[in-house]
Amino acid sequence: MGLNDTASAERVHIGFFGVRNAGKSSVVNAVTGQELCVVSDVRGTTTDPVKKAMELLPLGPVVIIDTPGIDDEGELGQKRVERARRMLASCDIAVLVVDGGRGLTKADRELIGQFRARQVPFAIAWNKCDVPQAREGLASLAASDADLAEHAVAVSAQTGAGVDELKERLAHMATPSARERCVVADLVDPGSAVVLVCPIDASAPKGRLIMPQQLTIRDLLDHGCLPVVCRETELEDALGSLVRPPALVVTDSQVFGQVARIVPEQVPLTSFSILMLRYKADLVETVRGAAVLDRLHEGSRVLISEGCTHHRQCEDIGTVKMPRWLQEHAGARLDFAFTSGTEFPQAQDLSAFDAVVHCGGCMLNAREMRSRQAAAAEAGVPMTNYGVAIAHMHGILRRSLAPFPEALAALG
Repeated sequence: MGLNDTASAERVHIGFFGVRNAGKSSVVNAVTGQELCVVSDVRGTTTDPVKKAMELLPLGPVVIIDTPGIDDEGELGQKRVERARRMLASCDIAVLVVDGGRGLTKADRELIGQFRARQVPFAIAWNKCDVPQAREGLASLAASDADLAEHAVAVSAQTGAGVDELKERLAHMATPSARERCVVADLVDPGSAVVLVCPIDASAPKGRLIMPQQLTIRDLLDHGCLPVVCRETELEDALGSLVRPPALVVTDSQVFGQVARIVPEQVPLTSFSILMLRYKADLVETVRGAAVLDRLHEGSRVLISEGCTHHRQCEDIGTVKMPRWLQEHAGARLDFAFTSGTEFPQAQDLSAFDAVVHCGGCMLNAREMRSRQAAAAEAGVPMTNYGVAIAHMHGILRRSLAPFPEALAALG
């Protein structure tokens, strides 16, 4: 997989924030070396977040996000501000672009407070440093707040001065990428056979495997393991063809029950959804959240959320299968709400729900997934995911967590 093929969820997300006319879009264009964003002297030219997946040296594969001005006004302006704030949930690095001639505004300082509260590493692009007032403003910041000044880099989007220094700063701020973590290979020894059960159903992308399957196969190959890929209908033949039992079987959650009946008890079994959750978020908390499924009753409100947007099929898992399974498990009619893509309620809105059931999050980065977990925890609403919920409802959650001792212990 080349840099241009790297999935968005596996890239470093860098968000550019600031007030209107600070020069955010100009700085983004200077950093990327592309006319990525429309630039104008008119305040509020950027009305919606603009995302671009690209390679940015010396970081590598990144997603650049240009956001609307955080000080926008009016009813429509406030919606733009809210969208800009939502982008923070998925940012691995934040860049605050400041009009150096004006210096830090109240809105800028509030943004810095949010960066720190969310523990998002940040840099301050002190823009327009080709203007004397901007250089004087940066010197004044260094004298009044040395700690904050350490985050600042003097740049000029117009001349390109300081842009390379800003890019180097961002490269050093980037935490180890998801590609340096293991999806599954840390659970098995090199040379081990791992059977991957990949159903081909109506919602599967024609001609390719879905992202969790791709990531798992690549991770196993990178670590010298032997992935054996089959459908659930060929699973018995696949197991019988192996000289010795596989070190692990990983299945799509939708056929969890069927696969569990075929795979011998002594062979570890888990799902792609559980692997994705461990890869991107807190598996232990999600396992604890599954207990809420036994407490659902007539009229309980359940939010089913997916990180991707796709064409809904007649037997779509999120809007058809999962609601049916949850109601069968509860023995009652439940009240469902659905979100997809980047839409996810804030903590104050989540409090209206009794439970959140999330997909595996393969199209979201780790920071976004953890942000959603944190929002649910703040609202006091248990949150689980598809793989954990399905295993729980099939009575095989304990077995599916055998490879993860900490998560297994959370069951008590």
